[in-house]
Amino acid sequence: MIKAVFLDIDGTLVSFKTHKLPESTIWALDRLREKGIKVFIASGRQLQSINNVGTQKFDGYVTLNGGYCLSGTGDLVYKHRIPAEDIDALIRYQEQMEPFPCALVEEDGLYLNYKDESVDEVFRLLDFPCPPIRPLQGNGGKEVFQLIAFFTSGQEERIMSVLPHCEATRWNPLFADVIPSGSSKAVGIDKMIAYYGILLNETMAFGDGGNDISMLRHTGIGVAMGNADEEVKKAADYVTTSVDDDGILNALKHFNVL
Repeated sequence: MIKAVFLDIDGTLVSFKTHKLPESTIWALDRLREKGIKVFIASGRQLQSINNVGTQKFDGYVTLNGGYCLSGTGDLVYKHRIPAEDIDALIRYQEQMEPFPCALVEEDGLYLNYKDESVDEVFRLLDFPCPPIRPLQGNGGKEVFQLIAFFTSGQEERIMSVLPHCEATRWNPLFADVIPSGSSKAVGIDKMIAYYGILLNETMAFGDGGNDISMLRHTGIGVAMGNADEEVKKAADYVTTSVDDDGILNALKHFNVL
């Protein structure tokens, strides 16, 4: 019996075409909660950056690809930061080797060192304002939980080699989410279900991007959206229709959750 559903946002809950939740998804989420099934966000976004789910209520938030997890009432469930030595190494690399646009995501905000066409394109895709611009040295030693790093797959190996305590996860060719090693949406889900007393085989997850693969493989039922990449579809137990074609509702009906 499914007791918890975990949902990615961009391309899963929210359409890239409309930047809104489809009406069928809103209806499905409301019915899940009426049945006593808990509904959770599982996103690369930080809580303050979730600006596209309307008034929908959630029972908890696995944010920053599992690195920062909160209950529905705002209680901190788990956090995992990038070590300070990796942030220092990133700053040295930017100064001495190969500058690239990079946003530092902190507990209560984010900022970007500079922007280019790739940055503008990604934030247009997300329908989200570009973060404030300031030098990377300016974070004052605050904890950093994720980097939004605008490097290509061809640059990835050499850049990540100077960040030994981090790993990159990617759902768009223009950038990667750089997270502390050992973080993932699957880890965040484990922390969340332990907090709520839910078993792993009682969970279901929906996603469409490369950063969703870990949770689709990990949860009781992993569902890839019809608009997902092939690698994501291969990791899932089931492939539903696209976000714009009632994908979430169709999968919930397929598995008799609704």
